[in-house]
Amino acid sequence: MTLPAQKSAAKAEAQRLLAHLRALGAEEVEAAILQPAEELLDLYGEDIRARAFVTQDPLRGEMMLRPDFTVPVVRMHMEAGLDPARYAYAGEVFRRQEADDPLRPSEFLQVGFELFGGRDPADADAEVFVSLASALSDLHLRAAMGDIGLILAAVDGLSTTPMRKAALRRHVWRPRRFRALLDRFAGRIPVSEERAALLALADPLADAGPEIGVRTRAEIEARLQQLRDEALAPPLPGEELALIDALLSLAAPVPSALDTLRTLEQDAPGIGPAIYRLERRVEALERRGIDLADVTFEGSFGRTTLEYYDGFVFGLFAAARPELPPVATGGRYDALTRVLGQGRVVPAVGGVIRPELVAQLRGGA
Repeated sequence: MTLPAQKSAAKAEAQRLLAHLRALGAEEVEAAILQPAEELLDLYGEDIRARAFVTQDPLRGEMMLRPDFTVPVVRMHMEAGLDPARYAYAGEVFRRQEADDPLRPSEFLQVGFELFGGRDPADADAEVFVSLASALSDLHLRAAMGDIGLILAAVDGLSTTPMRKAALRRHVWRPRRFRALLDRFAGRIPVSEERAALLALADPLADAGPEIGVRTRAEIEARLQQLRDEALAPPLPGEELALIDALLSLAAPVPSALDTLRTLEQDAPGIGPAIYRLERRVEALERRGIDLADVTFEGSFGRTTLEYYDGFVFGLFAAARPELPPVATGGRYDALTRVLGQGRVVPAVGGVIRPELVAQLRGGA
């Protein structure tokens, strides 16, 4: 299939998927291609620069080509104040790719469905999953799901300092950094000679010279005190590290995974509420006809996506084409509504489909 034919097939698929979601009661919405960069940087930190195209507007300042639709749709919904609401959209998104992977596109179509509000979060999770899966049922995709809330609950239950917990929560979506922090907090990695020497000084800023930069002396001293407190904190207990490892390595059909999680709860009751939410979600999915024996639960699922998912996460994959990215992904992002709603929280869950992958699979390419 020629490139123009591929684009035409993807656009036709996007319209078909959009019509499917509209038929399920979703209101079609649009979002500007140029989005304020400051807001995205506040949400995700400077890491987003590695994945987004940034430009400068003389009137609006730093802007980004939209890396996805979720953030602008959430902002639109929070400003409108409607509840409940269902939205669908279709359009291009833009992601910078690694230099050593020239075949991955930096611009591609995305069709999505976002559900806000409602009285039953578990049922809303199930509705979004089934809405996307039903649009792709003829492709017989492999389904996987996870729950970021379980990992966050396990971190909150660690017997360590609030500063360490905050650091681990901040890096849940960066697996290598998260593992490095766990190893350091467990005493598996010694403190570097440079840091040890710095912390041993009575006044590290005594001969530092004039203040340069945006950080004040008070802020630097506060950070140094945090580092001293962290160095004095006892190492994480081995059994707590084992719990984190067990959660992250869990990969089994959902019924079996639930049995494992219930066993882990006996030694870590703090994850109990997250397991209860998972059980309610499983029941809601079963009511909608999903056979959970055919769905894999993966403890690490969703940890390399954009960082707004904080609960249920899922993906649909072409089992016969493991080299392809997920055909559809989604999850719950209640915390994002708190940030964009200036403290007002609305339960929210959504998902996206890659139309060009659907067209490719249907065309046999």
